[in-house]
Amino acid sequence: MRAVAAAVTLAAVTAAMLPQSAGAAAAPTPEPMAVETAVKLSETLTDRLGTKAAGAYYDSTAGKLVVNTTDQAQEDAIRAAGAEPRTVKFSQEQLDAAQRVLDAKAAIPGTAWGSDPRTNKLVVTADETVTAASLDRLKAVAEPYGDMVVVERTQDKLAPMLMGGDAVYSSIASTVVGRCSLGFNVKRFGKPDAFLTAGHCGKVIKSWSRSEESGEEMARVPEGGSSYPGTDYAIAEYNELAPPHPSEVNLYDGDEQVITQARAAIIGEPVRASGASTGLGTGVVLGTNFTANYPDGQVTHLIRTSVCRQAGDSGGPLFFGHSALGIMSGGSGTCTVGLGQSYYQPVLAALAAYGATITS
Repeated sequence: MRAVAAAVTLAAVTAAMLPQSAGAAAAPTPEPMAVETAVKLSETLTDRLGTKAAGAYYDSTAGKLVVNTTDQAQEDAIRAAGAEPRTVKFSQEQLDAAQRVLDAKAAIPGTAWGSDPRTNKLVVTADETVTAASLDRLKAVAEPYGDMVVVERTQDKLAPMLMGGDAVYSSIASTVVGRCSLGFNVKRFGKPDAFLTAGHCGKVIKSWSRSEESGEEMARVPEGGSSYPGTDYAIAEYNELAPPHPSEVNLYDGDEQVITQARAAIIGEPVRASGASTGLGTGVVLGTNFTANYPDGQVTHLIRTSVCRQAGDSGGPLFFGHSALGIMSGGSGTCTVGLGQSYYQPVLAALAAYGATITS
């Protein structure tokens, strides 16, 4: 019997030979940069650039980190540190300031926004539920920022996704019937072992079972153990009826992935996710500071990915290799045609909130 574990997932190129002068040696090809290295270098350079920083992203095809700056004079220093520099128009401070205004003045259900360092814009989407009047209001808030903000219409409905990955169910002790994903197993000093899941799951379901049939309680959300909206994470403490709970994720192919650490995500990196509805999914990180305005509230500082998820996947993990990245919050799109995007609560925020660490 499988132990209860986090549900998740994760062309040959022919180079043209250029003629060289006699005796000239070909320039060595730079080694691809590991994602973990790119994350740390991005943080270091962003701090160093200060107000001249304008975001960064990982180019997974080339295996390199691209760092934006508003000051062309910083390009040599960025290059010397091992990243590719790019001079852009808007600083991260300007983009973040515009996002804070939208957060405060345009929290319209069905909308989402965040900065995209690849375009150096604040990208705003409005789904099919946003009325013409609300869209006009949204555009009015964005208008003073000119070409810094791009407003787009989408036919994909944005919503939190209540149900989930390697399923956990409301127990017979619960007054609410439901199902969500177990995210990551965690430990806390002097407290019971526990698992993380989505806050909108823990808000309504306090008592959890591993089986829909038996309904015996194996975990319970303690007082103050869920946060939603604003953030979207919850913790459920295991009891003596809980099965073994190693730090692994279900790959939905009969195998598991060991998770040994948690870290921040970086735009452009490949990721995996899974859930009871859509199984194993793969994609890339599209943003790391997005705001999602769900019908029942706003959640900020979310990871946005190209992984398509549907109802049945909430609470499930986002990861890359051995690293935990996020907890499934919501999404939009139709997975049957391979479209859609999903939003994840960064796992570091949840761990910090509960004084927890990834089980190892």
